[in-house]
Amino acid sequence: MNIRLSTIIIYAKDMHRSAQFYSTHFGYETSGEINEGLIELHPSSGGADILIHKAAKSLKLGSAAIKLSFSVSDVQAFVDSAMLGGLAFGAVHQANGYAFANTKDPDGNSISVSSRIFRQ
Repeated sequence: MNIRLSTIIIYAKDMHRSAQFYSTHFGYETSGEINEGLIELHPSSGGADILIHKAAKSLKLGSAAIKLSFSVSDVQAFVDSAMLGGLAFGAVHQANGYAFANTKDPDGNSISVSSRIFRQ
């Protein structure tokens, strides 16, 4: 199975301010539009995309402000395989033409696997 880190999701209190920051200082391109609750940013010179997501009021920024999202074509197959290796994921969720599931690393950092980039 081919797996790669393709997207970094950053939770922000002010989504537009964060999108502008990454655009201005790190060369990411964005329309600034909120689509499906996210602002998409694309690197102008390669690398992982960034999605800016509105932070919940209860979220303590700095402790869980970044979530790594790994792209896999078949989320359920990856989750099932990971379980055999001792890594448990939460439920597989269906979204707008893609699936995703969440887990945490040993330090409590949030991680997801998602088929979002593979949707038709």
